[in-house]
Amino acid sequence: MIQGASCNETENYGTTCRRIRVKSPTIRKTPAVRPRTTQTAPPGGAEGLLKEHYASLLEEARERTLWLVETVSVDDLGRVHSPLLSPLVWDLGHIAAFEDLWLCQQAGGLEPLRPDLSDVYDATLTPRADRGELPYLEHAEAVAFMVAVRERALEVLAGSDLSSGGDRLHANGFVWDMLVQHEHQHNETMLQTLSLAAPGVFVPRSRPLPAPPPGLRGPDMVRVEGGPCVLGYDPEGFAYDNERPCHEVDVAAFEIDRLPVANREYMTFVERGGYERREFWSDEGWAWRVKEGVERPLYWTADGEMRAFDRTAALDPYRPVMHVSWYEAEAYARSIGKRLPTEAEWEKAASWDEAEGVQRRHPWGDDSPGPRHANLDQKGFGPARVGAYPAGASPYGVLGMTGDAWEWTASDFKGYPGFAAFPYHEYSEIFFGPDYKVLKGGSWATRPSVARASFRNWDYPVRRQIFSGFRCAA
Repeated sequence: MIQGASCNETENYGTTCRRIRVKSPTIRKTPAVRPRTTQTAPPGGAEGLLKEHYASLLEEARERTLWLVETVSVDDLGRVHSPLLSPLVWDLGHIAAFEDLWLCQQAGGLEPLRPDLSDVYDATLTPRADRGELPYLEHAEAVAFMVAVRERALEVLAGSDLSSGGDRLHANGFVWDMLVQHEHQHNETMLQTLSLAAPGVFVPRSRPLPAPPPGLRGPDMVRVEGGPCVLGYDPEGFAYDNERPCHEVDVAAFEIDRLPVANREYMTFVERGGYERREFWSDEGWAWRVKEGVERPLYWTADGEMRAFDRTAALDPYRPVMHVSWYEAEAYARSIGKRLPTEAEWEKAASWDEAEGVQRRHPWGDDSPGPRHANLDQKGFGPARVGAYPAGASPYGVLGMTGDAWEWTASDFKGYPGFAAFPYHEYSEIFFGPDYKVLKGGSWATRPSVARASFRNWDYPVRRQIFSGFRCAA
Protein backbone atom coordinates (compact mmCIF):
# COMPACT_ATOMS: atom_id res chain seq x y z
CA MET A 1 0.00 0.00 0.00
CA ILE A 2 1.85 3.08 -0.51
CA GLN A 3 4.02 6.14 -0.26
CA GLY A 4 7.17 7.81 -1.08
CA ALA A 5 7.77 11.48 -1.66
CA SER A 6 9.95 12.83 1.10
CA CYS A 7 9.68 16.44 2.17
CA ASN A 8 12.65 17.70 0.22
CA GLU A 9 11.55 15.86 -2.93
CA THR A 10 8.46 18.05 -3.21
CA GLU A 11 9.88 21.03 -5.04
CA ASN A 12 6.68 23.05 -5.14
CA TYR A 13 6.45 22.95 -1.36
CA GLY A 14 9.39 25.26 -1.11
CA THR A 15 11.41 23.92 1.83
CA THR A 16 12.56 20.81 3.58
CA CYS A 17 11.09 19.73 6.91
CA ARG A 18 14.30 20.54 8.73
CA ARG A 19 14.34 24.17 7.56
CA ILE A 20 10.81 25.28 8.36
CA ARG A 21 11.00 28.61 10.12
CA VAL A 22 8.76 29.78 12.92
CA LYS A 23 6.35 32.54 11.99
CA SER A 24 5.23 33.30 15.53
CA PRO A 25 7.39 35.83 17.43
CA THR A 26 6.40 34.20 20.73
CA ILE A 27 8.29 30.98 19.98
CA ARG A 28 11.99 31.25 19.32
CA LYS A 29 12.85 27.71 18.36
CA THR A 30 12.70 26.54 14.78
CA PRO A 31 10.22 23.69 14.37
CA ALA A 32 12.15 20.68 13.26
CA VAL A 33 12.03 16.95 13.00
CA ARG A 34 14.45 15.34 15.42
CA PRO A 35 17.09 13.33 13.54
CA ARG A 36 16.06 9.70 13.78
CA THR A 37 17.57 6.32 13.38
CA THR A 38 15.48 4.46 10.84
CA GLN A 39 13.60 1.70 12.64
CA THR A 40 14.18 -0.81 9.87
CA ALA A 41 17.96 -0.57 9.72
CA PRO A 42 19.83 -3.23 11.69
CA PRO A 43 23.01 -2.41 13.60
CA GLY A 44 25.85 -1.73 11.19
CA GLY A 45 23.60 -1.08 8.23
CA ALA A 46 25.36 -3.60 5.95
CA GLU A 47 23.14 -4.65 3.08
CA GLY A 48 23.45 -8.33 3.92
CA LEU A 49 22.24 -7.68 7.44
CA LEU A 50 19.45 -5.49 6.08
CA LYS A 51 18.25 -8.32 3.87
CA GLU A 52 18.32 -10.72 6.79
CA HIS A 53 16.36 -8.15 8.75
CA TYR A 54 13.61 -7.94 6.14
CA ALA A 55 13.46 -11.71 5.76
CA SER A 56 12.94 -11.92 9.52
CA LEU A 57 10.22 -9.24 9.47
CA LEU A 58 8.37 -11.03 6.68
CA GLU A 59 8.55 -14.32 8.57
CA GLU A 60 7.30 -12.77 11.81
CA ALA A 61 4.39 -11.09 10.02
CA ARG A 62 3.36 -14.40 8.43
CA GLU A 63 3.61 -16.26 11.72
CA ARG A 64 1.25 -13.72 13.31
CA THR A 65 -1.24 -13.94 10.43
CA LEU A 66 -1.46 -17.71 10.63
CA TRP A 67 -1.49 -17.70 14.44
CA LEU A 68 -4.56 -15.46 14.48
CA VAL A 69 -6.61 -17.98 12.51
CA GLU A 70 -5.07 -21.30 13.54
CA THR A 71 -7.98 -22.17 15.84
CA VAL A 72 -10.69 -21.02 13.40
CA SER A 73 -12.45 -23.82 11.53
CA VAL A 74 -12.13 -24.12 7.77
CA ASP A 75 -15.85 -23.43 7.42
CA ASP A 76 -15.59 -20.25 9.50
CA LEU A 77 -12.55 -19.10 7.54
CA GLY A 78 -14.64 -19.17 4.37
CA ARG A 79 -17.81 -17.72 5.88
CA VAL A 80 -19.01 -14.14 5.36
CA HIS A 81 -19.38 -13.05 8.99
CA SER A 82 -20.43 -9.53 7.97
CA PRO A 83 -20.88 -7.76 4.62
CA LEU A 84 -18.60 -5.06 6.04
CA LEU A 85 -15.63 -7.43 5.89
CA SER A 86 -14.12 -10.16 3.74
CA PRO A 87 -14.12 -13.88 4.45
CA LEU A 88 -10.95 -14.53 6.42
CA VAL A 89 -9.62 -16.89 3.79
CA TRP A 90 -9.93 -14.08 1.22
CA ASP A 91 -7.58 -12.02 3.41
CA LEU A 92 -5.02 -14.83 3.31
CA GLY A 93 -5.08 -14.97 -0.47
CA HIS A 94 -5.04 -11.20 -0.77
CA ILE A 95 -1.96 -10.92 1.45
CA ALA A 96 -0.16 -13.37 -0.85
CA ALA A 97 -1.39 -11.72 -4.06
CA PHE A 98 -0.32 -8.29 -2.84
CA GLU A 99 3.12 -9.65 -1.98
CA ASP A 100 3.41 -11.24 -5.41
CA LEU A 101 2.39 -7.99 -7.09
CA TRP A 102 4.80 -5.70 -5.26
CA LEU A 103 7.77 -7.84 -4.28
CA CYS A 104 7.86 -10.31 -7.15
CA GLN A 105 6.36 -8.40 -10.09
CA GLN A 106 6.95 -4.70 -9.45
CA ALA A 107 10.23 -4.97 -7.51
CA GLY A 108 11.53 -8.21 -8.98
CA GLY A 109 10.34 -7.99 -12.57
CA LEU A 110 8.76 -11.47 -12.50
CA GLU A 111 5.57 -12.62 -14.18
CA PRO A 112 2.52 -13.12 -11.92
CA LEU A 113 2.54 -16.47 -10.16
CA ARG A 114 -1.24 -16.81 -10.56
CA PRO A 115 -2.51 -14.26 -13.12
CA ASP A 116 -5.99 -15.78 -12.82
CA LEU A 117 -6.20 -14.43 -9.27
CA SER A 118 -5.27 -10.82 -9.96
CA ASP A 119 -8.84 -9.50 -10.11
CA VAL A 120 -10.11 -11.79 -7.34
CA TYR A 121 -7.70 -10.25 -4.84
CA ASP A 122 -7.72 -6.67 -6.10
CA ALA A 123 -9.19 -4.74 -3.16
CA THR A 124 -10.20 -1.84 -5.42
CA LEU A 125 -12.05 -3.98 -7.95
CA THR A 126 -13.78 -6.20 -5.41
CA PRO A 127 -15.89 -4.43 -2.75
CA ARG A 128 -15.99 -6.24 0.58
CA ALA A 129 -19.70 -6.96 0.31
CA ASP A 130 -19.07 -8.94 -2.91
CA ARG A 131 -16.01 -10.95 -1.90
CA GLY A 132 -17.96 -13.90 -0.56
CA GLU A 133 -19.13 -14.63 -4.12
CA LEU A 134 -15.66 -14.59 -5.67
CA PRO A 135 -13.76 -17.70 -6.81
CA TYR A 136 -11.12 -17.21 -4.11
CA LEU A 137 -8.78 -19.95 -2.95
CA GLU A 138 -9.93 -22.25 -0.18
CA HIS A 139 -7.83 -22.51 2.95
CA ALA A 140 -5.27 -25.16 1.95
CA GLU A 141 -4.79 -23.60 -1.49
CA ALA A 142 -4.49 -20.11 -0.01
CA VAL A 143 -1.79 -21.20 2.42
CA ALA A 144 0.07 -22.99 -0.39
CA PHE A 145 -0.15 -19.79 -2.47
CA MET A 146 1.30 -17.81 0.45
CA VAL A 147 4.21 -20.24 0.72
CA ALA A 148 4.96 -20.21 -3.01
CA VAL A 149 4.89 -16.42 -3.21
CA ARG A 150 7.15 -16.09 -0.18
CA GLU A 151 9.76 -18.41 -1.69
CA ARG A 152 10.17 -16.29 -4.80
CA ALA A 153 9.92 -13.03 -2.85
CA LEU A 154 12.94 -14.09 -0.80
CA GLU A 155 14.80 -14.84 -4.04
CA VAL A 156 14.03 -11.28 -5.19
CA LEU A 157 15.22 -9.94 -1.84
CA ALA A 158 18.54 -11.78 -2.17
CA GLY A 159 19.25 -10.07 -5.50
CA SER A 160 17.95 -6.59 -4.65
CA ASP A 161 19.89 -3.36 -4.16
CA LEU A 162 18.52 -1.81 -0.96
CA SER A 163 20.98 1.08 -0.87
CA SER A 164 19.76 4.65 -0.83
CA GLY A 165 20.95 4.96 -4.42
CA GLY A 166 18.82 2.08 -5.66
CA ASP A 167 15.56 2.46 -7.54
CA ARG A 168 12.76 4.12 -5.63
CA LEU A 169 10.91 0.95 -4.68
CA HIS A 170 14.01 -0.74 -3.26
CA ALA A 171 15.83 2.30 -1.86
CA ASN A 172 16.27 1.98 1.90
CA GLY A 173 13.98 -1.07 1.79
CA PHE A 174 10.82 0.93 1.00
CA VAL A 175 8.79 -1.78 -0.73
CA TRP A 176 9.82 -4.38 1.86
CA ASP A 177 8.65 -2.15 4.70
CA MET A 178 5.44 -1.57 2.78
CA LEU A 179 4.74 -5.28 2.49
CA VAL A 180 5.39 -5.94 6.17
CA GLN A 181 3.08 -3.13 7.23
CA HIS A 182 0.43 -4.22 4.74
CA GLU A 183 0.28 -7.64 6.36
CA HIS A 184 0.28 -6.06 9.82
CA GLN A 185 -2.69 -3.90 8.84
CA HIS A 186 -4.58 -6.91 7.55
CA ASN A 187 -4.02 -8.60 10.90
CA GLU A 188 -6.10 -5.85 12.49
CA THR A 189 -8.77 -6.12 9.80
CA MET A 190 -8.98 -9.87 10.42
CA LEU A 191 -9.52 -9.18 14.12
CA GLN A 192 -12.43 -6.92 13.20
CA THR A 193 -13.94 -9.86 11.33
CA LEU A 194 -13.36 -12.20 14.27
CA SER A 195 -15.04 -9.66 16.57
CA LEU A 196 -18.15 -9.66 14.39
CA ALA A 197 -18.25 -13.45 14.14
CA ALA A 198 -20.62 -15.47 16.31
CA PRO A 199 -19.43 -16.26 19.85
CA GLY A 200 -17.19 -19.30 19.84
CA VAL A 201 -15.77 -18.83 16.34
CA PHE A 202 -12.65 -17.31 17.91
CA VAL A 203 -11.51 -17.87 21.48
CA PRO A 204 -8.46 -15.66 22.10
CA ARG A 205 -5.67 -16.44 24.53
CA SER A 206 -5.12 -12.99 25.99
CA ARG A 207 -2.26 -11.68 28.09
CA PRO A 208 -2.98 -9.62 31.25
CA LEU A 209 -3.07 -5.85 30.93
CA PRO A 210 -1.73 -3.31 33.46
CA ALA A 211 -3.93 -1.21 35.70
CA PRO A 212 -3.65 2.57 36.03
CA PRO A 213 -1.29 3.70 38.81
CA PRO A 214 -3.03 4.20 42.18
CA GLY A 215 -4.37 7.66 42.80
CA LEU A 216 -4.15 8.78 39.17
CA ARG A 217 -4.74 12.52 39.36
CA GLY A 218 -4.51 15.47 37.08
CA PRO A 219 -6.55 17.92 35.08
CA ASP A 220 -9.39 16.58 32.95
CA MET A 221 -8.07 18.64 30.05
CA VAL A 222 -4.67 20.07 29.19
CA ARG A 223 -4.00 23.29 27.35
CA VAL A 224 -1.88 23.34 24.23
CA GLU A 225 -0.67 26.84 23.42
CA GLY A 226 -1.05 28.24 19.95
CA GLY A 227 1.82 28.41 17.52
CA PRO A 228 3.58 26.55 14.74
CA CYS A 229 4.52 22.88 14.79
CA VAL A 230 5.51 20.18 12.32
CA LEU A 231 3.05 17.51 11.21
CA GLY A 232 3.53 14.47 9.00
CA TYR A 233 6.60 12.28 8.55
CA ASP A 234 10.18 13.24 7.77
CA PRO A 235 12.32 11.68 5.01
CA GLU A 236 13.92 9.02 7.23
CA GLY A 237 12.25 5.66 7.62
CA PHE A 238 9.09 4.25 6.09
CA ALA A 239 5.78 6.09 5.95
CA TYR A 240 2.82 6.09 3.57
CA ASP A 241 2.26 8.77 0.97
CA ASN A 242 -0.60 10.42 2.88
CA GLU A 243 1.77 11.09 5.82
CA ARG A 244 4.05 13.18 3.61
CA PRO A 245 5.36 15.73 3.12
CA CYS A 246 6.00 16.85 6.67
CA HIS A 247 5.08 20.49 6.91
CA GLU A 248 4.59 23.39 9.26
CA VAL A 249 1.13 24.35 10.45
CA ASP A 250 0.09 27.09 12.85
CA VAL A 251 -2.42 25.67 15.32
CA ALA A 252 -4.47 28.00 17.51
CA ALA A 253 -4.51 27.36 21.27
CA PHE A 254 -6.89 24.61 22.38
CA GLU A 255 -7.62 22.21 25.21
CA ILE A 256 -7.78 18.44 24.84
CA ASP A 257 -8.90 15.63 27.14
CA ARG A 258 -5.99 14.18 29.08
CA LEU A 259 -7.59 10.72 28.82
CA PRO A 260 -9.86 9.09 26.21
CA VAL A 261 -13.58 9.10 26.96
CA ALA A 262 -14.28 6.05 29.14
CA ASN A 263 -17.28 3.73 29.27
CA ARG A 264 -18.64 5.27 32.48
CA GLU A 265 -18.70 8.74 30.91
CA TYR A 266 -20.33 7.48 27.76
CA MET A 267 -22.85 5.49 29.80
CA THR A 268 -23.98 8.76 31.37
CA PHE A 269 -24.68 10.06 27.86
CA VAL A 270 -26.73 6.94 27.10
CA GLU A 271 -28.66 6.99 30.40
CA ARG A 272 -29.54 10.67 30.01
CA GLY A 273 -31.16 10.01 26.68
CA GLY A 274 -28.32 11.15 24.45
CA TYR A 275 -29.48 8.93 21.61
CA GLU A 276 -32.96 10.52 21.69
CA ARG A 277 -31.81 14.15 22.02
CA ARG A 278 -31.97 15.52 18.49
CA GLU A 279 -30.08 18.69 19.46
CA PHE A 280 -26.85 16.73 20.01
CA TRP A 281 -26.75 15.24 16.53
CA SER A 282 -25.85 16.58 13.12
CA ASP A 283 -28.45 16.14 10.37
CA GLU A 284 -26.44 13.31 8.84
CA GLY A 285 -25.78 11.68 12.20
CA TRP A 286 -29.43 11.82 13.25
CA ALA A 287 -30.59 10.34 9.94
CA TRP A 288 -28.11 7.48 10.36
CA ARG A 289 -29.09 6.85 13.99
CA VAL A 290 -32.80 6.72 13.18
CA LYS A 291 -32.38 4.56 10.08
CA GLU A 292 -30.16 2.02 11.87
CA GLY A 293 -32.00 2.17 15.19
CA VAL A 294 -28.75 2.77 17.07
CA GLU A 295 -29.16 3.13 20.84
CA ARG A 296 -25.70 2.34 22.23
CA PRO A 297 -22.18 1.43 21.08
CA LEU A 298 -21.70 -1.73 19.04
CA TYR A 299 -21.36 -4.83 21.27
CA TRP A 300 -23.03 -3.13 24.28
CA THR A 301 -26.14 -4.88 25.55
CA ALA A 302 -29.26 -3.23 26.94
CA ASP A 303 -28.49 -4.53 30.45
CA GLY A 304 -25.03 -3.00 30.83
CA GLU A 305 -22.84 -5.76 29.45
CA MET A 306 -20.48 -5.95 26.50
CA ARG A 307 -19.62 -8.80 24.18
CA ALA A 308 -16.00 -9.38 23.18
CA PHE A 309 -15.22 -12.38 20.97
CA ASP A 310 -16.33 -15.49 22.88
CA ARG A 311 -17.73 -13.93 26.04
CA THR A 312 -20.13 -11.36 27.42
CA ALA A 313 -19.27 -9.63 30.67
CA ALA A 314 -20.18 -6.58 32.72
CA LEU A 315 -19.08 -3.35 31.13
CA ASP A 316 -15.82 -2.10 32.64
CA PRO A 317 -16.51 1.58 33.42
CA TYR A 318 -12.84 2.53 33.29
CA ARG A 319 -11.93 1.22 29.85
CA PRO A 320 -12.10 3.59 26.87
CA VAL A 321 -15.40 3.52 25.06
CA MET A 322 -14.97 1.63 21.80
CA HIS A 323 -16.86 0.68 18.64
CA VAL A 324 -18.56 4.06 18.30
CA SER A 325 -19.08 5.83 15.01
CA TRP A 326 -17.86 9.33 14.24
CA TYR A 327 -21.48 10.51 14.52
CA GLU A 328 -21.78 9.08 18.04
CA ALA A 329 -18.48 10.65 19.10
CA GLU A 330 -19.57 14.01 17.69
CA ALA A 331 -22.94 13.84 19.48
CA TYR A 332 -21.34 12.97 22.81
CA ALA A 333 -18.87 15.85 22.53
CA ARG A 334 -21.66 18.28 21.69
CA SER A 335 -23.74 17.04 24.65
CA ILE A 336 -21.06 18.24 27.10
CA GLY A 337 -20.22 21.48 25.29
CA LYS A 338 -17.06 20.22 23.64
CA ARG A 339 -16.06 18.98 20.17
CA LEU A 340 -13.76 16.50 18.48
CA PRO A 341 -10.16 17.64 17.96
CA THR A 342 -8.96 18.35 14.46
CA GLU A 343 -6.30 16.08 13.09
CA ALA A 344 -3.71 18.86 13.44
CA GLU A 345 -4.68 19.44 17.07
CA TRP A 346 -4.54 15.74 17.85
CA GLU A 347 -1.14 15.25 16.26
CA LYS A 348 0.32 18.36 17.89
CA ALA A 349 -0.88 17.20 21.32
CA ALA A 350 0.59 13.75 20.64
CA SER A 351 3.97 14.52 19.08
CA TRP A 352 5.05 18.16 19.31
CA ASP A 353 7.75 18.86 21.90
CA GLU A 354 7.28 22.57 22.41
CA ALA A 355 10.23 22.94 24.79
CA GLU A 356 12.66 21.46 22.26
CA GLY A 357 10.90 22.71 19.13
CA VAL A 358 10.91 19.24 17.57
CA GLN A 359 8.46 16.60 16.49
CA ARG A 360 8.50 13.16 18.10
CA ARG A 361 7.80 9.91 16.30
CA HIS A 362 5.67 8.71 19.22
CA PRO A 363 4.11 10.59 22.16
CA TRP A 364 6.85 9.39 24.54
CA GLY A 365 9.74 10.02 22.14
CA ASP A 366 11.49 8.25 19.29
CA ASP A 367 11.94 4.85 20.96
CA SER A 368 9.94 2.05 19.36
CA PRO A 369 6.71 1.14 21.18
CA GLY A 370 7.19 -1.23 24.08
CA PRO A 371 4.83 -2.83 26.62
CA ARG A 372 5.34 0.02 29.09
CA HIS A 373 4.35 2.68 26.53
CA ALA A 374 1.04 1.51 25.09
CA ASN A 375 -1.42 -1.34 24.65
CA LEU A 376 -0.57 -2.49 21.13
CA ASP A 377 0.23 -5.68 19.23
CA GLN A 378 -3.06 -7.55 19.62
CA LYS A 379 -2.26 -10.10 22.33
CA GLY A 380 -4.22 -8.28 25.03
CA PHE A 381 -7.36 -8.75 22.88
CA GLY A 382 -8.98 -5.64 24.30
CA PRO A 383 -8.27 -2.21 25.75
CA ALA A 384 -6.65 -1.53 29.11
CA ARG A 385 -8.16 0.93 31.58
CA VAL A 386 -7.56 4.57 30.76
CA GLY A 387 -4.35 5.96 32.23
CA ALA A 388 -2.68 2.53 32.46
CA TYR A 389 0.43 3.63 30.57
CA PRO A 390 1.90 6.77 32.21
CA ALA A 391 5.23 6.13 30.45
CA GLY A 392 3.42 6.78 27.17
CA ALA A 393 2.52 10.38 27.99
CA SER A 394 2.95 13.02 25.31
CA PRO A 395 5.04 16.19 25.89
CA TYR A 396 1.85 17.91 27.08
CA GLY A 397 1.01 15.15 29.55
CA VAL A 398 -1.78 13.64 27.45
CA LEU A 399 -2.19 9.89 28.04
CA GLY A 400 -3.32 7.02 25.86
CA MET A 401 -2.78 8.66 22.49
CA THR A 402 -1.31 5.44 21.13
CA GLY A 403 -2.95 2.05 21.58
CA ASP A 404 -6.22 0.81 23.09
CA ALA A 405 -8.51 2.55 20.58
CA TRP A 406 -8.22 4.54 17.37
CA GLU A 407 -9.48 8.07 18.00
CA TRP A 408 -11.84 9.91 15.69
CA THR A 409 -10.89 13.45 14.70
CA ALA A 410 -13.04 16.19 13.23
CA SER A 411 -11.01 16.27 10.00
CA ASP A 412 -11.84 15.01 6.53
CA PHE A 413 -9.22 12.78 4.94
CA LYS A 414 -7.21 14.75 2.38
CA GLY A 415 -3.68 15.11 1.09
CA TYR A 416 -1.13 17.39 2.68
CA PRO A 417 0.22 20.37 0.70
CA GLY A 418 2.61 18.93 -1.86
CA PHE A 419 1.15 15.42 -1.65
CA ALA A 420 2.41 12.96 -4.27
CA ALA A 421 0.99 9.45 -4.60
CA PHE A 422 3.54 6.64 -4.42
CA PRO A 423 3.74 3.87 -5.32
CA TYR A 424 0.06 3.73 -6.36
CA HIS A 425 -2.94 6.06 -6.27
CA GLU A 426 -5.34 3.49 -4.85
CA TYR A 427 -3.77 3.41 -1.40
CA SER A 428 -5.02 6.78 -0.21
CA GLU A 429 -5.59 9.36 -2.95
CA ILE A 430 -8.86 7.85 -4.20
CA PHE A 431 -10.29 8.23 -0.69
CA PHE A 432 -9.53 11.93 -0.28
CA GLY A 433 -12.59 14.07 0.34
CA PRO A 434 -15.46 14.69 2.76
CA ASP A 435 -16.74 11.09 2.76
CA TYR A 436 -14.01 9.86 5.10
CA LYS A 437 -12.91 11.02 8.56
CA VAL A 438 -9.39 10.67 9.95
CA LEU A 439 -8.61 8.45 12.93
CA LYS A 440 -5.34 8.63 14.83
CA GLY A 441 -3.31 6.71 17.36
CA GLY A 442 -3.80 2.98 16.83
CA SER A 443 -5.71 0.40 18.85
CA TRP A 444 -4.92 -2.69 20.91
CA ALA A 445 -5.17 -4.61 17.59
CA THR A 446 -2.57 -2.42 15.85
CA ARG A 447 0.92 -3.79 15.28
CA PRO A 448 3.68 -1.47 16.60
CA SER A 449 5.08 -0.86 13.10
CA VAL A 450 1.95 1.11 12.25
CA ALA A 451 1.65 3.01 15.53
CA ARG A 452 3.45 6.26 14.77
CA ALA A 453 1.93 9.64 15.57
CA SER A 454 1.91 10.62 11.89
CA PHE A 455 -0.03 7.53 10.76
CA ARG A 456 -3.42 8.39 9.28
CA ASN A 457 -6.28 5.91 9.40
CA TRP A 458 -9.60 6.78 7.80
CA ASP A 459 -13.12 5.43 7.46
CA TYR A 460 -16.72 6.37 6.83
CA PRO A 461 -18.29 8.25 9.77
CA VAL A 462 -20.88 5.45 10.19
CA ARG A 463 -18.31 2.70 10.79
CA ARG A 464 -18.32 0.96 14.18
CA GLN A 465 -16.66 -2.41 13.58
CA ILE A 466 -13.26 -0.71 13.79
CA PHE A 467 -11.66 -0.44 17.22
CA SER A 468 -12.58 3.22 17.49
CA GLY A 469 -12.99 5.59 20.41
CA PHE A 470 -12.31 9.30 20.91
CA ARG A 471 -11.39 12.16 23.19
CA CYS A 472 -12.78 15.67 23.20
CA ALA A 473 -11.31 19.12 22.64
CA ALA A 474 -12.41 22.64 23.44
